[in-house]
Amino acid sequence: MNWTEITVETAKTGLDALCAMLTDIGFKGFSIHDPDDFDELIAGRVGHWDYLEEGLAEELTAGAPSVTVYVPENAQGAEQMIVLRSLVEQIKAGELAEQFGSLQLTCKGIREEDWANNWKQYFRPLPIGERLWITPTWVEEPIPAGRTALWIDPGSSFGTGQHDTTKLCLGLLEGCVDAGAHVLDIGCGSGILSIGAMLLGAADAKAIDIEQNAAEAAAENAQRNGIDLAAYETICGNILEDEALAARLGKDYDVVCANIVADILIAMRELFVGYVRTGGTLLLSGIIDERLDDVLTAMREVGFETVSVQESAGWAAVQMTK
Repeated sequence: MNWTEITVETAKTGLDALCAMLTDIGFKGFSIHDPDDFDELIAGRVGHWDYLEEGLAEELTAGAPSVTVYVPENAQGAEQMIVLRSLVEQIKAGELAEQFGSLQLTCKGIREEDWANNWKQYFRPLPIGERLWITPTWVEEPIPAGRTALWIDPGSSFGTGQHDTTKLCLGLLEGCVDAGAHVLDIGCGSGILSIGAMLLGAADAKAIDIEQNAAEAAAENAQRNGIDLAAYETICGNILEDEALAARLGKDYDVVCANIVADILIAMRELFVGYVRTGGTLLLSGIIDERLDDVLTAMREVGFETVSVQESAGWAAVQMTK
């Protein structure tokens, strides 16, 4: 398998936090470059040595601190790249952005602007549950009998259906979206979850994301699937920081879904209580196995009960009821 090397330039003050965030979005290992490490090595050296390979000192001290990760050149890797880009944009839009430096992305062997088109070859149609057939817009293949096509073009937003978090959540949606349901999709990305809910019979849906390009992609994908935009509202904003926006979303949804990361899900727990009607369903995904208990505990503390936990390839999705 081929791999693509992606380096994120940061600042010393943001290095540890960035590594923690990368872990939360599923990166199990990475390489850290910190120029200060060289000075600490020299100051703390033990033994009798006074030789460094020519050019090594310059290499170890050059440039800003950075973190390097590797993603496979396949569908999962493409989704990881989308998640990483989304994370970087969210940090840049946050109050602590200055602590993280430039956050410039460098993709070795491929220009960043070309990665999506080059990796489209890895996105293939796939069945989800008993009814949905997820298919990229650029693939022309017959839709199997008994399946409903969900046409998706993620653009630069997460959600092609290939990633385990999305597949798990879509699978759970099929079992809890009744005809006429009202749905809220938080952190919508490409809109794949809320669009899937509409195709499964929901009456209407709101899809919100912190990134403008995600809200736009969700609206475009809804149109591709023949969904009336009068019943499908897309919103850009941060409901953790904007109380007016959080209130504008309303309450008493039959299904609320959020495919984000554990810390954000936990931070939103009180909002979830307000959005989900009594007896309604909360679907959470984007949770690495190591954080599953943290999320479950936080949700139980505010009144949710676990209905189902689904796991795949180190990720978990949870269905809960209020």
